[in-house]
Amino acid sequence: MEGNGIEHRTVRTNGINIHLAEKGEGPIILFLHGFPEFWYSWRHQLHAFASLGYRAVAPDLRGYGDSDAPADVNSYTYFHVVGDLIGVLDTIGADKVFVVGHDWGTLIAWYLCLFRPDRVKALVNLSVAFPPRDAMNKPIDTFRAFYGDEYYICRFQGAIETELVEIGIDKEPRAIEAEFTEIGIEKVLKYILTSVPAAPFYLPKGKALREQIDIPITLPSWLSEDELKCYVTQYEKTGFTGGLNYYRNFDLNWELIAPWAGSKVEIPTKFIIGDLDLTYNTPGFKENMNFDVMKKHVPLLVDIVVMKGVGHFVHEEKADEINQLIHDFFQKF
Repeated sequence: MEGNGIEHRTVRTNGINIHLAEKGEGPIILFLHGFPEFWYSWRHQLHAFASLGYRAVAPDLRGYGDSDAPADVNSYTYFHVVGDLIGVLDTIGADKVFVVGHDWGTLIAWYLCLFRPDRVKALVNLSVAFPPRDAMNKPIDTFRAFYGDEYYICRFQGAIETELVEIGIDKEPRAIEAEFTEIGIEKVLKYILTSVPAAPFYLPKGKALREQIDIPITLPSWLSEDELKCYVTQYEKTGFTGGLNYYRNFDLNWELIAPWAGSKVEIPTKFIIGDLDLTYNTPGFKENMNFDVMKKHVPLLVDIVVMKGVGHFVHEEKADEINQLIHDFFQKF
């Protein structure tokens, strides 16, 4: 899968195995993917930044790709994943690195910078603004109050609390995984990667994506059939549970980060988003993307770039432009 000098290895960190894809020599850039992705979503960046004199490193985060996927749903908190990454940096001999995050990788990058600013030179985050902690309301309660039970994050919570689970004999599949399996992995990935609307995203119970997948999808120019097949092949091996478990830790994360309430991300930062990204068009999220608002929480924020006509997967949709923005920013350090 995607050769051209990309090297692969597995490192042991934080009690699990983490798969790395890397290319190049020089200052290290750590690329953190989101859902439903794996290292492969950074393929354009690995090649580009290796050619620019960097060592580009893209791990499969725990639960994704060829990295281990712990069975315990509570093993996917910010602390677990940041712990994995610190172990990766120690293993590859990196003291301080540049970091680029997208989607869940963006959230992990924010907290990597918050917990361990000593390990990060500068940050470029894509698509998800820094989320200040609401001291009074748990995240899932807030999502349900704002958007209802069929909002995708609420649907991703699933239902697994059964007697069988409690006594450790078996596990029923969570509701959304069962629906995705019934629809088909290829159809689910094709829709999420290319066709999620620029609006709050809903997955009606029992009929998630049913109406949408009946409409033929023509792949955009930035995603070929072969590239889509790489995603499908990987998710046919792993399923979606590892990635979905990140969403299932919103409330636990909220509890655990209480000691950091009001803390600021004091790392030089550039933020980039497409104006067709679902997060940019969802009330409650978009407000945090205002420069003055974000700068209260990220005081070294340099710029917010809103790319016109671009959706959620901005680093794939406009790879050359994103690479240039990242390179121009990191060259300053």
